[in-house]
Amino acid sequence: MTVHTLLKPRHDGALPGRVSASAAAVDEGAGTLTEDFAGWLAEQGRAARFRVDRIPFAELDGWSFDSETGNLAHRSGRFFTVEGLDVVADGPRPRAWQQPIMVQPEVAILGVVAKEFDGVLHFLMQAKMEPGNPGLIQISPTVQATPSNYTRVHKGADVNYIDYFIEPGRGRILVDVLQSEVGSRFHHKANRNMIVEVTGDVPLRDQFCWLTAGQIGAFLRRDNVMNMDSRSIFSCVPMASPWAHALHSDTDLLSWFTGVRSRRHVRATRIPLAKVSDWARGEWSIEHADERYFRIAAVEVEAGNREVTHWSQPLCEPIGLGVSAFVACRFEGVPHLLAHARPEAGFLDTVEFGPTVQYTPEEYAGLPDTSRPLFADLVRDAPPSRIRYDAVLAEEGGRLLNAESRYRIVEIDETEVPSPPPPDYQWVTPGQLSSLVRHGHYVNVQARSLLAAFTTGAVDF
Repeated sequence: MTVHTLLKPRHDGALPGRVSASAAAVDEGAGTLTEDFAGWLAEQGRAARFRVDRIPFAELDGWSFDSETGNLAHRSGRFFTVEGLDVVADGPRPRAWQQPIMVQPEVAILGVVAKEFDGVLHFLMQAKMEPGNPGLIQISPTVQATPSNYTRVHKGADVNYIDYFIEPGRGRILVDVLQSEVGSRFHHKANRNMIVEVTGDVPLRDQFCWLTAGQIGAFLRRDNVMNMDSRSIFSCVPMASPWAHALHSDTDLLSWFTGVRSRRHVRATRIPLAKVSDWARGEWSIEHADERYFRIAAVEVEAGNREVTHWSQPLCEPIGLGVSAFVACRFEGVPHLLAHARPEAGFLDTVEFGPTVQYTPEEYAGLPDTSRPLFADLVRDAPPSRIRYDAVLAEEGGRLLNAESRYRIVEIDETEVPSPPPPDYQWVTPGQLSSLVRHGHYVNVQARSLLAAFTTGAVDF
């Protein structure tokens, strides 16, 4: 038998099982009872003063519109800018449009510290206020910060626990992958999703708690508790799948997806915000002429327990509640999800796997029924007996205001399955999505939010 002194195993074969064991621990974590958690979270909301007020653009502190381009930017040149985007997209329904877009070149760290307690993997989570969150306080990762935040461009306090993610050797890396954010609102934005396991003592600071994967799954069943960044990270955890077979081999699936990427083209060009057609800047907002899609607004924020306790900023506010849903089906007993290889203007690689349905119904008000996305009616009209997962979850609260979507998984019978699926749709197993999400820019954030329900045991399908 060869004893390796330099070589390491290529894969951590034990990690999926450890996560599964953590997902099975639903009722109690290290010092946190699931039944008491709602009270703890409410107490965090009372522990400091939080306030978010809409203000006119003229009252933004440190932000201004450039006199030539009309772009909205911070005086430091950091954080993000609001610019224009000119888009031409091919496909079954070719389109061309212009829109405001948020540009944030910095790669944020979304990091979770993990540790075993009594042999069960736990995760250090934070009750964090974000100005765009419905209800303001939601459960976020241990660290959720851009370089501008943790290098203290804002001259605020240090970011708690950041050293575990920026100093080498502080722990064992379980997850580390770049992932996209909302591709219709951000241009080429990427976040570094990380989980770092430690063995030594970790000081437990205010607003933080240790949770098992099962507790996180339990809270994913509740509306607006687990924030988008937390969902993204837990989608990246390797999944222990009992199914070794699928309708399509991994190689065939990747080949199909590569083919879609090769033939779909989206030309997205940044342009001055002042040149964007069909959008108008008012005193309080930037809005589309038809009052559809979203608006850019300004807010003043007070947050007593943040690194900076008072600031103002622009936010992007959608018009209406979104819908993100997978249609699911079992083939010979193996669960599959109907994924949509969908282009979005802000994606770095044009196309990523998304849910079967991803849209905002209000954007289609007054339009013909045929204009709605495929399977939208099936998801909307699904009887309770078909719904395997259903929760209203908020999107990224640091840049998006009151952005919520109804997340669903709807099961259909094999006799109702379209054969073959429509162009750009394909059946994949949750395990196949889990494998793809270990690599950046394959699975969009809405699909990752639903995948997190599988990795944490929030959905039993």
